[in-house]
Amino acid sequence: MNIYNICVLKILFFLSLSQANVIKQESDTCQQILGDELIREISSYGNVRDEIFRYVLEGEFKGKTYDELAKFVDKFGARPSGTEVLENSIDYMIELTRAEDINDIVTEELEVPHWTRGEERVTMLQPRVKNLSVLGLGRSVSTPPEGITAEVVIVTDFAELENSREEDIKGKIVIFDPVYTTYGETSVYRSQSATRASAKGAVASLVRSIAPFSIDSPHTGSQSYGQNVTQIPTAAITLEDADLIRRIINRGEKVILKIEMSSSYDTKISRNTIVDLKGRENPDSLVIVSGHIDSWDVGQGAMDDGGGLFVSWAAPVILKRLNLQPRRTVRSIFWTAEEFGLIGAYAYEEKHRDENHNINFIMESDEGTFAPLGLAVAGNQEARCIIAEILKLFESINATTLVEDDSPGSDIAVITRTGIPGASLHNDNERYFWFHHTAGDTMNVEDERELDLGSAFWTTVAYIIADISVDIPR
Repeated sequence: MNIYNICVLKILFFLSLSQANVIKQESDTCQQILGDELIREISSYGNVRDEIFRYVLEGEFKGKTYDELAKFVDKFGARPSGTEVLENSIDYMIELTRAEDINDIVTEELEVPHWTRGEERVTMLQPRVKNLSVLGLGRSVSTPPEGITAEVVIVTDFAELENSREEDIKGKIVIFDPVYTTYGETSVYRSQSATRASAKGAVASLVRSIAPFSIDSPHTGSQSYGQNVTQIPTAAITLEDADLIRRIINRGEKVILKIEMSSSYDTKISRNTIVDLKGRENPDSLVIVSGHIDSWDVGQGAMDDGGGLFVSWAAPVILKRLNLQPRRTVRSIFWTAEEFGLIGAYAYEEKHRDENHNINFIMESDEGTFAPLGLAVAGNQEARCIIAEILKLFESINATTLVEDDSPGSDIAVITRTGIPGASLHNDNERYFWFHHTAGDTMNVEDERELDLGSAFWTTVAYIIADISVDIPR
């Protein structure tokens, strides 16, 4: 599968997320499907829930997730795909896990994109001189050394671009200024704008940052060039600058920009990391928790996806410390190169395709680790009824919501689309896309108490699914 299609699939994941249905499973229906015996069995895990929550919220693990995430983020900062710092951070996580006396750890090598941002500058030359805040989009090509100077055309959506005359676009810089609805619906303008604009003869494309809020903060992200088009430079500008340019153009004035961008692109070898806490009865059956270890080159990747990485690291560690060994294996995966199109997930699925029948359930946290609210779940009705019954155990922390989502998670969507049931963390992430893919993704976004709640919730859910007497049905 080529990179362009991979990025499209990633967009479809976010689009499905925005269209997911929050539901309450009908108690009578689920009771008929599950039966009283299984419902009583799930309810009996209240004691295990209490043990895990006490240990994480009040005991020795209190503040541990936050502290370890902070050490990691402060030590490594941003961890872009293909870089030495990413590989060093992978080694660090392996040693951190071994220090917990968990030694069933393997890494699997794969080829990943390595795009390096150079100097970037966008200057308004007319009607006045102003430097614009800018972030090039992943895989963007460079401008010529002298830059690109051209008049601006601003469009709201792809339909407006397609309806424009080619002579009105040719030789111009196209700014895409879509109305933000949801991330899933709006991010297509980031990923496809360069290809669409180039096909109409534009010399560069700029995109209003895909976010609902800004303090003059551009948001980067992955884009890919379609086949048989001239690759043109592409970057994100702030909401404030996009609004400014639109106001000027709406008054009938001409806007001329000069864009100067440099970058390099090649591939490197990276690794997915797999940590197993073996099951006591059926070690070949897997309940997977996961997050991605790479990040964009701006910010520090604390929220996207350091938090998801560390709650998934914490799950086998907490269970090991408490001597809670479930029937099935709890596997933690630290995905690599997620930001450039789920590269690690695709490599894992391909390598393990013949073993995918062993995956009982797969989970991922990649939209923040704020206060947990429940799970977004893919699976048939019986699978969702089981998860809904498990979530009833978390009423005291208001984490009982089940969101029906046929494509939850980013990386795990590669696997759930094959029919394997799974879930992503549904959490109170109203402000997630304020900081997403920006210089603002730092430890200041994280909250110690919420990370403790997330670790306790994530660990308990994984344990119950891995230990109950029945497999999650497909």
